Amino acid sequence: MKDSEGGSGGDLEESASQDSRTRSIRTRLRAVRHVFNTRLRAYFIAGVLVTAPITITVWLAWEIVGFFDAQVQSLLPARYNPEHYLPFTIPGIGLLVFITAVTLIGALTAGLIGRTALSLGERVLAKMPVIRTVYGALKQIFETVLAHKSEAFRQVVLFEYPRRGIWCMGFVSGRTEGEVQNLTEDEVVNVFLPTTPNPTSGFLLFVPKKDLVILDMSVEDGIKMVVSGGIVTPPDRRSEQQKAQPRFPLRDTIGRAVADEEAAVARAADRQPERI
Repeated sequence: MKDSEGGSGGDLEESASQDSRTRSIRTRLRAVRHVFNTRLRAYFIAGVLVTAPITITVWLAWEIVGFFDAQVQSLLPARYNPEHYLPFTIPGIGLLVFITAVTLIGALTAGLIGRTALSLGERVLAKMPVIRTVYGALKQIFETVLAHKSEAFRQVVLFEYPRRGIWCMGFVSGRTEGEVQNLTEDEVVNVFLPTTPNPTSGFLLFVPKKDLVILDMSVEDGIKMVVSGGIVTPPDRRSEQQKAQPRFPLRDTIGRAVADEEAAVARAADRQPERI
């Protein structure tokens, strides 16, 4: 009896020890699996961060080159097309022809004959009801954006919108002129307020120049911040002393809001007709 009890006790201890070793092995396997999955996920994300921008950039460049090649080479006579003599295609021929043609047109319009032909063409377009409106608007936009002396979209500004205490980032598109400026007391500036994540749409605001805060960031950094929804934030290039001191404390914002409210009440009182 004692031998049987001793043997059963030894078996129980051995079974418990084996169960403990099994649980320890399973715990280690789970830890190893967790570390492996974590590292695999990190490596995959790192690979996406490296390959995605390069892949998308190369794909966009290839699509643009392919678009110009397809459009331009279809207009070239066979004897002037290099692919007619070669057994393989040369990407970029269409884009090169397009750039060369635009440059030659610019050189021709700089001369007397080119300016005369351009003036004659504009006179013809001016007599077409719908075409003249589209052509005039497009010409004015391109002249404003591409002119060397233009300051359009060269400054990133910060201003409070739609109320005091809420800040928005916009791009200066030019000085306000004409009727809008003549009807306002302050000197106002044309500010384009883009939407996120599509910066091609937005709002045109006429903001007083004194309420604008010109930022040190470039237009490219501002567009990146708008497109990413604030995920990509450009670094602050100011000194540590300037970073530590806010330019617009809360009390100043409240004071400006109170002043604006009082001014609005005064203007409303001035517009009310006098009671007899």
